[in-house]
Amino acid sequence: MSAPGCPDCAGSARAGFRFCEGCGRELGVRKVALPVHDPVAVPQCSTCGERRYEGGVCVKCGSPKPIPDRFEEDLGSVYVLTDRGISHSRNEDAVAAAVREGDGIRVIVVSDGVSTSQDPQAASGNAARAGVDATLAALAEGRCDSDAVMAGLAAATAAVRGMSRTPEYAPSCTYVSAIVRTTPVGTDITVANVGDSRAFWLAAADPSASRRLSVDDSWAQALVDAGALDETAAMNDPRAHTLMRWLGADGSEAPWSERCLQRMTATEAGTVLLCSDGMWNYLPEAIALAGFTVETSSQAAARALADFALNSGGSDNITVALVPVPALLEPGVS
Repeated sequence: MSAPGCPDCAGSARAGFRFCEGCGRELGVRKVALPVHDPVAVPQCSTCGERRYEGGVCVKCGSPKPIPDRFEEDLGSVYVLTDRGISHSRNEDAVAAAVREGDGIRVIVVSDGVSTSQDPQAASGNAARAGVDATLAALAEGRCDSDAVMAGLAAATAAVRGMSRTPEYAPSCTYVSAIVRTTPVGTDITVANVGDSRAFWLAAADPSASRRLSVDDSWAQALVDAGALDETAAMNDPRAHTLMRWLGADGSEAPWSERCLQRMTATEAGTVLLCSDGMWNYLPEAIALAGFTVETSSQAAARALADFALNSGGSDNITVALVPVPALLEPGVS
């Protein structure tokens, strides 16, 4: 029997190898990273409808080649979407995800570039891709989910810090990641974060059981932790979104807090949501977010969430990643 072919180069993929010897593609893993800044699909000119461009302008009417506002991808058990929003001239968010084909383990990273830093879109893109790749590598080595998700965070931190060329050049971003693994006793969800991009558990049967899984590294969270204000009042403080921790050359080599790692095991049906603050700014409560994911597909839920943020003002980039989680079956039930 011949070896299975590589899906990218059609070369043989040797059993037991993680990467194709022909093109280097990682085998047995489906991955995506968005936004795609130079998509293969040629966009239609918004002025005349032409699809041919030279030098970045339409060959027919001279209008600039449009930049897509929204990118989305369906990996089957993970749906990711990122949208530029209304106010920003570019998308500084990034999302990357992977699904291992053998065991269905899902790895997701959402990163939000810090707009006041240089090249925030490059920082978030590097963090998201490095985080997913390093997490997958750690899992392939047999490391536990907690170690693997932290390996991804460490790699993302190093990737962003490595971008710095001068003391004044410090691209920065936030980071939230998750490993979602189905086991015989439930679905293990392992989360790590730095900054204020968030992870949520959205329960299907009882939305009131939904909750946030990550802890922000923000001024608002510091006020709540100090007992100075409750969360609602803290978010109304003009400094609420000021970051206390972030990934960047002007941050720490290990910027995470002792609370950055969170775990839960779900036995009921629901959805894991990772998102940037451009989404949760308009829907900060888990129970409200859960209403968008009940009895609908991940695609429909992701689009509805992004549209809600746009219709609420769209003042920031919007990124969501949804991972559906089934209920734990009773013993003997198939």
